[in-house]
Amino acid sequence: MAVNPKTLVERFYWEVWNRADAGVAREILDPHFSFRGSLGPEWHGHQEFLHYLGLIHASLADYRCIIDDLITTHSRAAARMTFTGTHRGVLFGVPATGRVITWLGAAFFTIAQSRITRLWVIGDIDAVKRQLGAGASDQF
Repeated sequence: MAVNPKTLVERFYWEVWNRADAGVAREILDPHFSFRGSLGPEWHGHQEFLHYLGLIHASLADYRCIIDDLITTHSRAAARMTFTGTHRGVLFGVPATGRVITWLGAAFFTIAQSRITRLWVIGDIDAVKRQLGAGASDQF
């Protein structure tokens, strides 16, 4: 049974990212899933992605991904996102500050055979660094 791309993306954020549910990740992500996040290198497969997910949750308590806009076709999806969490571990070399940080981003999905096969996320890393006090530039 084919799964609606909108449902896949919503589950990816609500269940995988917001709840850190590894079982759902394995269910909806292709075994050869490729993930390029704005916070680091490209990750491949379930194990590498779940490792990355754990790193983010270790650095940011109450981490949440909020879908602000979502557009889908039968094999693609694009989302405008808000990300937020409480800085509780080293992030960009900055020890925990306890600050709640929030930034914006966009996510671009490729979907095949009712699974997410590829994801590329672009986030406002300068906003994250500014909020952490890591010295990101305010100039263009």
